[in-house]
Amino acid sequence: MPLKLAVLASGSGTNFQAMVDAVRRGVLDVDIRIVICNRPGARVIERAKAAGIVCAVMDHTQWPDRASYDRAVADAVRKAGADTVALAGYMRMLTPDFLNAFPHRVINIHPALLPSFPGIHGAADAQAWGVKITGCTVHLVDEIMDHGAVIVQAAVPAVAGESLDDLQNRIHAQEHRIYPQALQWLAENRIRMDADGRSLHLLPGTRSLADPEPGVLVNPPLEEGF
Repeated sequence: MPLKLAVLASGSGTNFQAMVDAVRRGVLDVDIRIVICNRPGARVIERAKAAGIVCAVMDHTQWPDRASYDRAVADAVRKAGADTVALAGYMRMLTPDFLNAFPHRVINIHPALLPSFPGIHGAADAQAWGVKITGCTVHLVDEIMDHGAVIVQAAVPAVAGESLDDLQNRIHAQEHRIYPQALQWLAENRIRMDADGRSLHLLPGTRSLADPEPGVLVNPPLEEGF
């Protein structure tokens, strides 16, 4: 049965587009029930329309506080029939009310190798620090920014002297692979929380592993189609 997904987004929606493309390729068993965008005019609204997916524009400035806004968003997710939420460039912290409505079913992608360089400038902060390796992380969302248990990470070299745009483009290319893969593992019910309540592990699957991309390390490894 397809994963019933809601996508929360604030910007251009390239990770949302990667999900749509993976569904069209037949490798991602996800039913995207709704896109919710908190910024009128964001490019993701056009992407959702082009994909034939309902998009609710819910401008957060029209609610009196963060908690009431999150309750309204949670209600919209439930009414759409979704039980899992993917954040795709959603630039707002979620309140406990929202997270408690979908326990262990809210995931996010971050452009750095967590727990290093949390926050909205992950790639830039990593480059400014002078790291030699950086990348991206798909993780569960909890009440602390960029803190939840890691599902999958992709690591790429940070090249001395390269522009931030070049680094971000290479990171984004990996985001567009590992995020749909993580969603597919959720759809197959293969992600389990370890006894420590913090670590996740992946149950074996039947799909063959993809050929590794030179210069990129992904763990757990990607499967065919991703």
